[in-house]
Amino acid sequence: MTMTMTLQSVDAPECDSAPTAVLDRVSVVLDAFEGPGRLTLAQIVRRTGLPRSSAHRLLERLVSMRWLRREGRDYELGMRLVELGSLAVHQDRLHSAAMPLLHELYRVTGFVVHLGILDGSDVVYLEKIGGRLGAAVPTRVGERRPAALTALGQALLAFESPHPTPQSHRARIRDAGVAFESGSGLAGFSCLAVPIGPVGRAVAAVSICGPSKALRNDHISAAPVRMAAAAIWRAIDGGALTVTPTLQRRQMLRNLPTAAGA
Repeated sequence: MTMTMTLQSVDAPECDSAPTAVLDRVSVVLDAFEGPGRLTLAQIVRRTGLPRSSAHRLLERLVSMRWLRREGRDYELGMRLVELGSLAVHQDRLHSAAMPLLHELYRVTGFVVHLGILDGSDVVYLEKIGGRLGAAVPTRVGERRPAALTALGQALLAFESPHPTPQSHRARIRDAGVAFESGSGLAGFSCLAVPIGPVGRAVAAVSICGPSKALRNDHISAAPVRMAAAAIWRAIDGGALTVTPTLQRRQMLRNLPTAAGA
């Protein structure tokens, strides 16, 4: 009896912790793919700190599940993650409410349209509509960029801060209800963004981005963006909504370099 109880007391914690340990390793491996491009086994081992043999077994298992894809010695995110991410985004109430209005904003202005949310000190892009002009603007759905370097992020930061310094940049953005960024991240391009929701409750922001010679920081450029933001806010039942990024791994690789931009 004593021996049985001793074995149970030793084995039970291992059984309880095993699923968590596996999930932690999967999370660490997926975090390694933050940003574009493929990774080799050696690169994944360096980024994750996992033993080479453990990393290889886990990678091959994820390949078999279609979470990853392997081509030769290189690994990249697989179609199953793309499918799940797309499903999650398209089920999201904010995204569903915003889509027809984003398309209309693009039709009216001809500029690249972004929908983004704030996640800590970063902006995460939920949607991008841009036609041929969009190919010239290096942003993508699911990407994160430093909020302070983007019009979307500046708009959200201004509406998030409870008491900005009266003469600060954020205070001016809050008073104007519009953030404008020109050229700091995208040479030759400017972006104008408006938060979706009032101060302290903004759930997202919408922006237009285009050549600086065509997009100006004035009421004419801002008017259709304001109208789109207001319509989206009304469409989500007065804003009784909070949004978090989909498939954005925020913990392990937060300190990797990120590009500045729109």
